[in-house]
Amino acid sequence: MKIENSIIKKLRALLGERLIGVNIQKERRIFIKVTREAFKETIKNLVNRLGFKHLSTITGIDLGKELEVIYHLSYKGAIELSLKVSLPKNEAKLPTVTDVIPGALLYEREVHDLLGVIFEGHPDLSPLLLPEKWPRDVYPMRKEENLESLRKAIFENSHVEGL
Repeated sequence: MKIENSIIKKLRALLGERLIGVNIQKERRIFIKVTREAFKETIKNLVNRLGFKHLSTITGIDLGKELEVIYHLSYKGAIELSLKVSLPKNEAKLPTVTDVIPGALLYEREVHDLLGVIFEGHPDLSPLLLPEKWPRDVYPMRKEENLESLRKAIFENSHVEGL
């Protein structure tokens, strides 16, 4: 786990106390958690200084009172690093990373569609997975939504056609 420890050491030096969680789960598998304020800087450091050039996906999770967004990056196909950041549900905003990783464009749109995270500075947060006329502020992957609430939001609103 020599390279994993080296990566963590570099991140600690760059981020200090803004690196709030580290877990080397096994060889070649790193999980880190940063403050929301350090998120964009962390992405830039991972890509530009540490060589994590590939974004495989972005995961969004509803943890109840907050949302967690996880960016899954890889280093030369050999090391997988998952960068976690937590957001309060009532202020679910993160800066976009599309200027650093253009491949984040569709992944951020997906997380926006399903969980309502606003990626500030994103060039196009129009619906990707949900129909164009999907009701605003209804995010199907949030825990407060259930089949009945989704049915009501979709079919009891007369302005929604074709759903």
